[in-house]
Amino acid sequence: MPPSEPIGEKIPLSDYKLFYWSVPFRGQFVRAVLAFAGMSWTEADDGSISKLMNGPVSAMPIPFMGPPVLIDIKADFAISEMPAIVLYLGETLNLLPATPALRALTLKVVNDANDVIDELSLNGGRDMWSEARWQKTLPRVKKWMTLWEETGKRHGLESDRGYLLGEEKPGIADVITATLWTTLTDRFSKVDTALQEAAPMTAALSRRISALPPLAKLAERARREYGDAYCGGEIGALMAAVLNA
Repeated sequence: MPPSEPIGEKIPLSDYKLFYWSVPFRGQFVRAVLAFAGMSWTEADDGSISKLMNGPVSAMPIPFMGPPVLIDIKADFAISEMPAIVLYLGETLNLLPATPALRALTLKVVNDANDVIDELSLNGGRDMWSEARWQKTLPRVKKWMTLWEETGKRHGLESDRGYLLGEEKPGIADVITATLWTTLTDRFSKVDTALQEAAPMTAALSRRISALPPLAKLAERARREYGDAYCGGEIGALMAAVLNA
């Protein structure tokens, strides 16, 4: 994949380099935070990522098992693991809430989102989707959705106003929420139906945040570059086959 175009402000030189596959799966959260913050980045192609993963650990920018990996070019710092990357960006770009409680809740939302995509990909293909497995798993998926709905409810969220943690403007928790649910519901109709039933305020919040220009542009680019893909290989193919009506 060629280097990405800046999504936010026009900055002559890229601020970051991202190593992640050409799909809108785990790395999409990192892309979304970068876009929301108006930062620029380039992306390594899939072949370069594979070569780095299969090479010696001593040659890695940071020891890691799988992407995403983010390099902060100006700081000459590399970090892996999606929640750690988001925490780093939140700290260095002043995107985190002011209080320890809200910062902790923000990180909880990030980790919950990471867990949800693991469950919906059946732990990276450890098992494979079938209609019977989806019906068995659906109550648990809806319970995950209600975690967001109850969190928003406790912080004054309404269908047409407010934010997940009751802040005065969108924060990382809202960006992660929107990226998680709109990326899934745009590709899998059964997930969309379940979210509308189990967590309608979360669905509405996700649409409001995803409509922000930087995130809307990012979603358009994902469609253009990745098509209907969510994650790769047989895992993605079975998700598409089973999770669409």
